[in-house]
Amino acid sequence: MTKFLLILHVLVAIVAIGPVTVAASRFPAEARRALADPGDPGAVSSVRQLHRICVTYAFVGAAVPVFGFGTASSMGVLGSAWLIASIVLTALAAVALGGLILPRQAAIVTALYAPPAERDPLPGREATVRLAMFTGIFNILWAVVTILMIVRPGSTTGA
Repeated sequence: MTKFLLILHVLVAIVAIGPVTVAASRFPAEARRALADPGDPGAVSSVRQLHRICVTYAFVGAAVPVFGFGTASSMGVLGSAWLIASIVLTALAAVALGGLILPRQAAIVTALYAPPAERDPLPGREATVRLAMFTGIFNILWAVVTILMIVRPGSTTGA
């Protein structure tokens, strides 16, 4: 059962977290392009699609810690320092995505899709720069979690 849970954990992490990381990383630059020319339907559509990818895969990504806890429990490592650190970093990544990245993306998408007569001033470059910073933090958190999952300090695998 441990191997099965580990396989599910790794597969869901790759399939869910990878697309969120890439789409969220591309979003600020695409948003700058769309905000510079809100009349360009391709640029606006690209921003909307990247946001949809982030939202969809964020929900799928919720399965990563579920399978992770199952795997850790079956391996008997729930109290390990590397796992606790990974859990804390994963929670921080989830907060960054759900509380900082997705709402800012949604605000940009909403602004771009508002009818020109009803549109508030479009977000400026500062909004996309800040979004890029939060996305970078999210990506670094996941990179550290991935490293901890591979190296596992104190592991008996010899890694």
